[in-house]
Amino acid sequence: MKRIFKLTLVAVAVFCSSVVVAQTQQGNIMVGGDISNFNLNFLGGGGGTAFQMDLTPKVAYFIKDGLAIGGYGRLSLVTAKDAGTATTYGIGALGRYFVEDKNVRKLEFSKRSRFFVEANAGFGGSSNSKTSASTTGLDLGVGPGIAYFITPNVSLEALLKYELTVGFGSATTSNRLNLGIGFQVYLPSAKARQLMKEETGK
Repeated sequence: MKRIFKLTLVAVAVFCSSVVVAQTQQGNIMVGGDISNFNLNFLGGGGGTAFQMDLTPKVAYFIKDGLAIGGYGRLSLVTAKDAGTATTYGIGALGRYFVEDKNVRKLEFSKRSRFFVEANAGFGGSSNSKTSASTTGLDLGVGPGIAYFITPNVSLEALLKYELTVGFGSATTSNRLNLGIGFQVYLPSAKARQLMKEETGK
């Protein structure tokens, strides 16, 4: 009985240590998104409601172990009574690299966690209905994050990203610092194709 228990512990340890490696291998697909700056306030004294949320869906393909490239969309909304509505949007390409450096890996608090760096570049803009200020142009972002694999195929993530929009409009530059929380699903490409076929019937 003790031997079976020890073998079980060893199997669990091997499984936990291989989860991240398997899911970030070349050929896998990452699908998910982040939510940041979520805030809902009910203002007293007839002040109405203030609402804020950033939503960023993503999809990426691992072109090599630990390195994925893909696309993203972004929509940010901030609205409050008598303050107008501020909207930020973007669409473009992203890259994500899971850090392999041994010195960095020592900082990971669990064998199920991995540090990564994510960057994006694309088209984006922002506007404010109250002030009529707007910016449209190049949408850039970069920042560090950490992924914790709660199952072999699903990770809970935190990402701190500096985002910058440079272009033309009444305001030439718009920048922000976002701390996002999200989920990502990691699937082998063959499994992803199978799911797509089941959904589309083709």
